Amino acid sequence: MSNSLPVTEGTWRELYPFDSHFLDLGGIRYHYLDEGQGDPVVMVHGNPTWSFYYRNLAVELRSTHRVVVPDHVGCGLSDKPQHYRYRLANHIANLERLLVDELDLHNMTLVVHDWGGAIGMGVAVKHPERIARMVVMNTAAFLLTKCPLRILICKVPFFGPFAIRACNAFAGGALWMASAHRDRLTRQVKSGYLAPYNNFANRIATLRFVQDIPLRPSHPTWSTIADVEKRLSTLDQKPMAIIWGERDFCFTTEFRDMWMRYFPRAQLHSFRDAGHYVLEDAYERIASVVQELLKKKG
Repeated sequence: MSNSLPVTEGTWRELYPFDSHFLDLGGIRYHYLDEGQGDPVVMVHGNPTWSFYYRNLAVELRSTHRVVVPDHVGCGLSDKPQHYRYRLANHIANLERLLVDELDLHNMTLVVHDWGGAIGMGVAVKHPERIARMVVMNTAAFLLTKCPLRILICKVPFFGPFAIRACNAFAGGALWMASAHRDRLTRQVKSGYLAPYNNFANRIATLRFVQDIPLRPSHPTWSTIADVEKRLSTLDQKPMAIIWGERDFCFTTEFRDMWMRYFPRAQLHSFRDAGHYVLEDAYERIASVVQELLKKKG
């Protein structure tokens, strides 16, 4: 499929002033941003967002750092194959291929959100010598069997695929449920979040990510997250900022507290007035936190 989305005045493209790069993954185009020069800052998104989620932070940091922001296969401006194995292990392998094999990045500052936590930490625990610092925002990289009802019903056979792919209930619903300050989600911003997921076929990864949430040991992704969790201690001496929107219905403060148990040395910045899309709700406060962390020696 073509990833050519037209640029017209007043659209989300005005908010996304970046050049596109693509890595060939066996015939699948893996899209990423690669902006600026200096020590790399890698930003890893979740579901149902894409690199658009990090647009403001990428613009701010590219004047002083090299900013790399991928779109997972099936997301954003990456290809959306219909018969791909959308599992956490594959997303980790794709990110590793980009950061280690293709770009050979060192001294990375890793910024993660939502599924980006498990994916980004999946690479970090395999290559801790390449990681200098970490920023963790409303995410997990460890096993918890709790899942909110509104996510669970999206895992129900037949209903979940219909709601997510036919009705765009996940990406569309997130615009109502994931932000505590909906006034910040202008029509232009909303169009950016929805643009890559504009038809049934293009919503394949949005569904597969939900189906890949492991709630029992028999799930194929359970062991992948268990392995990442087991190796988080290899990163516990790295400077870290834990940034949390407390009004998140999915990644609740219980997840935040788990991160603090694994990384007791981390700086905690917890915002009572922010939701899951914490970068949308509290960007100005978060940008200064990230800038300060980047000054710390890795």
